Amino acid sequence: MPAGMKPLEKFLKKQTTALTRAGGFVGGGVADKTSSGTGSSRRRASLSRVVPFFRETSPETGLAREVFSPDTEDPPSWPTATALVPAVPCGGSGSGDVRSPSLSSDEQSSEASLVMETGGGGGGTQIHADTPDNLTLLMLDSVAGKRNTQCTETLLDDFMLTHPIFLTAEKFQQFLLQQFSLQTGGEGRGGEGALDGVDRKKAVLSVTFKYLDTFRELLQEERERSNHFPQELYLCAVQDLSRYPELVEDVLKLQRWTEILHCPSEEEKESRKKQVRPLFRHFRRIDACLQPREAFRGSDEIFCRVYTPDHSYVTIRSRLSCRVAEILALVREKLQYSEDQPVLPGHLVLVAVTSAGDKSVFRPSDEAVFTTLGVNTHLFACEPSELDSLLPLPEEIHWSPGDSKLHDMSAEEVSNQLVAFDWELFSCVHEVEFICYVFHGEQSRWRPLNLELVLQRCSEVQHWVATEILQCHSLPKRIQLLRKFIKIAALCKQQQDLLSFLAVVLGLDNPAVNRLRLTWEGLPGKFRKQFQQFESIADPSRNHKSYRDLVSSLRPPLIPFTPLLLKDLTFLHESCKSFHGDLVNFEKMHKVAEMVRTVRRYRSGQLALDQDQAPSPALQTKAYVRQLQVIDNQNLLFDLSVKLEPRDT
Repeated sequence: MPAGMKPLEKFLKKQTTALTRAGGFVGGGVADKTSSGTGSSRRRASLSRVVPFFRETSPETGLAREVFSPDTEDPPSWPTATALVPAVPCGGSGSGDVRSPSLSSDEQSSEASLVMETGGGGGGTQIHADTPDNLTLLMLDSVAGKRNTQCTETLLDDFMLTHPIFLTAEKFQQFLLQQFSLQTGGEGRGGEGALDGVDRKKAVLSVTFKYLDTFRELLQEERERSNHFPQELYLCAVQDLSRYPELVEDVLKLQRWTEILHCPSEEEKESRKKQVRPLFRHFRRIDACLQPREAFRGSDEIFCRVYTPDHSYVTIRSRLSCRVAEILALVREKLQYSEDQPVLPGHLVLVAVTSAGDKSVFRPSDEAVFTTLGVNTHLFACEPSELDSLLPLPEEIHWSPGDSKLHDMSAEEVSNQLVAFDWELFSCVHEVEFICYVFHGEQSRWRPLNLELVLQRCSEVQHWVATEILQCHSLPKRIQLLRKFIKIAALCKQQQDLLSFLAVVLGLDNPAVNRLRLTWEGLPGKFRKQFQQFESIADPSRNHKSYRDLVSSLRPPLIPFTPLLLKDLTFLHESCKSFHGDLVNFEKMHKVAEMVRTVRRYRSGQLALDQDQAPSPALQTKAYVRQLQVIDNQNLLFDLSVKLEPRDT
């Protein structure tokens, strides 16, 4: 066994620390039937499962510190977040720039400011911590002035990406309508000047177009909510055309936006009529999993199995974003007509049961629970008195060694399909989902559905690697599998899929695989050396410096290790306050927006995929990669490991 595995094994054992404290699925062998947890803590727990190194390292001292958990009463005093996001220059020679002074912790950071020079020659407007309304007015001032286009675009983008943190969409929309409808100049920020006439209206329309462009897919989702903001603004603009003919082009553009948002095309209607939107493991259909992935929306309907204590199940069709109370109502309706259910069930609760037997009870008001489930976690509906009797499904407990289909597939085929699937999933994630995941949890206007599926996939690939190796009874074949996985990791890295690359490396570093001394000793020296290099990239020391150096050396497009992006956002969020009283810490908003913009840069082009396999093998490999069979119970993995190589060997 390579000596380089030792440090990695230590932080792998930290995997369940934050998860247990977060109030989600506990990591012990005894289930906690009273653990309900909020949607926010459950989502934070899912990140802990995927990131074994959810263990923060100070970028200044290099000392490890546990990430602040939602249930911790007194958050630790954190270092500055400056090292995570450097200041970004804005403009060229002679133009202004964005200066981001260091964020300080606690009270000092609340009063920090972002200074943006919007004019040349050292003059300009400064953006300090301020109220949401004043920040919106200042943004309109900046857009109307257009004295430095690049700086204005940066400010506008910062505001659009982060305004859900400090300003609800409804209030923001009403503010824009109010500003557009003003007939006289409104007061500027701090009594300075004002916008009036056509300049103010053009500024409002420019901001509106940026808003609609940023949140297009999410606003289309809200057709059912009767969101009439674009139509209301359009009607106001049409009425003003006779007085302000300069608005005619903007009004025509706004008309096109209203049609896009509220009049779906025939192609879109057909696309959304699919009978099954497959998740990973909660309802299996091979023909559905082979279809290209599309972004999930809360209104999408999916099929899902909900089990009862005797392991019988009912299949329900439900909206992805529906509440737990609605799921239970569907289950009760199904059970009414079941021949196996002679007595109508009483009060039901919805429970997530992991393959290790851990339980988490959902509240009736919880929403969009399907994407928060673990790899082998299933939904159970039962009466409260039956909680203690809930057990994992038999197929999740009883595994026996056997030959895998992976032996008949080449590393090139598997890696190509891994990369293609990861790119589909990563492309489906809206930028704002990163902010919703970290900052809002269950209170978010939009659910990070697609982001949660990416995290689930990362966890699935890690457990897949360990499962395949530990199910292989033959030592020569097990060594062959070890070589194949190292080659798969190398190919994923070569194709700039760092999500599967690190997931495979972490899977090989699973303690149950790590301890297989005979297997690792049979590995050729060339592969051992290559794997040690991969381990060094996964090393969390010095704030994951090796990984960050690798990313900085790559040119987009690429697929990042998404959990680390969330870890950085969480670090920034917990290290300084978003508000000081009613004032928004806009410097923090700028740094958050900079992090989210990295996702945009990673997807700035189409990832080159190698799809030269023959059609038939490619389809078989594609189906295999998209429907992985895994063991995510660490105790069971250790049992299999000990059977393969007993401790006394």
